[in-house]
Amino acid sequence: MANGYSDNPDDAHQRPAGMSDKTVEALGKLSEALETVEDARGHLYAFHRLTGSADLALGEAARLLREAGHADLAERAERDMIGRNVIDGRWTFQIVEEYDDGYHAEFVALERDARDEFADGRRHLYEAEMKESRRTKGIGGHEARPNHYF
Repeated sequence: MANGYSDNPDDAHQRPAGMSDKTVEALGKLSEALETVEDARGHLYAFHRLTGSADLALGEAARLLREAGHADLAERAERDMIGRNVIDGRWTFQIVEEYDDGYHAEFVALERDARDEFADGRRHLYEAEMKESRRTKGIGGHEARPNHYF
């Protein structure tokens, strides 16, 4: 232990006895896939927020158009666009909810169940082993874990 740090990874980031390299690799790929789904989910929430912001700004634009004497265009914006579904029968919140409750929830459950079954629930084993293979032991900034684990 140098500078209050351990040079060994914590137990939560070490593979259980008997776990194969292929299983670690497979769980790592599953984790990578879930991280990509989380990125996609973030983009979906951004789409939700941006679309809502656009709808509110369009409402303000319609008000200003009306005040500027352009009632026909204001009317068109209010009638045809403000509050419009973005896809058949859905606002963006409904798309987000369906994604969260369906695809996302199933993906999260699959990844968790795989970790529970094969890795005693341990997360990021592939990355933890990659860290061990790439870091320089005994050098500051390359510690296995922070000292607050002690």
